[in-house]
Amino acid sequence: MSVFKFKQFEVDQTGCAMKINTDGVLIAAMANHEGPQHILDIGTGTGVMALMLAQRFPETEVKAVEIDAQAAETAGRNFQKSVFSDRLTIKHIAIEQYSHSEPFDLIVSNPPFFVNDLKNTEERKGIARHADEQFFEMLIDKSNQLLAKKGMLWLILPVKQANEVIEYASTHHLKLAERINIHSDQQKPTFRQIICLAREDLEFRETDFYIYESLKKHSPAYKLLLKDFFLAF
Repeated sequence: MSVFKFKQFEVDQTGCAMKINTDGVLIAAMANHEGPQHILDIGTGTGVMALMLAQRFPETEVKAVEIDAQAAETAGRNFQKSVFSDRLTIKHIAIEQYSHSEPFDLIVSNPPFFVNDLKNTEERKGIARHADEQFFEMLIDKSNQLLAKKGMLWLILPVKQANEVIEYASTHHLKLAERINIHSDQQKPTFRQIICLAREDLEFRETDFYIYESLKKHSPAYKLLLKDFFLAF
């Protein structure tokens, strides 16, 4: 299905190497900040995360960057068709080349994370899913440059990459403020972590989140998190 319908917007996925996935909707629904004026979505793909953030923060301007030309074009169309179009902007650019006059209060990303794994044979999907060794260091360095003084960087990653990012970020004065351990269900180990990195010394929070309560039955927490977005809830 190329068009995914949400309660307040639609997302056309045509031409996007990476389609809408659980990781993206989870971080878009969970990433938080007390009162962001400027939000940046790095590697927006279809634009779904930027759209969800625009819905959650109605007073906020949301910028998105995307390295893939076709995905950037699709995201741009999705933005233009939405009721949040006046607050959404897409730029086809690599994040390392991106600059903005105002610092961002909230930066979010569902980045590629298969570092040094076998590259996907489909080149565009490979770019969307794979990262070289320096990618995460560049992502932290660039986000650090773009963050406001009270800014927060939210990422969703596998556990191994999350720990490496946390360690590297600490050397750049970005401290772990929150960690959400994502599980398929209560019997499964953590398979993703959503982490929040901040400049300020904030009280650290760690929680567990379960997607399913039984086979093919979503947990009450998952339904509550996404009830404002998914038609099924």
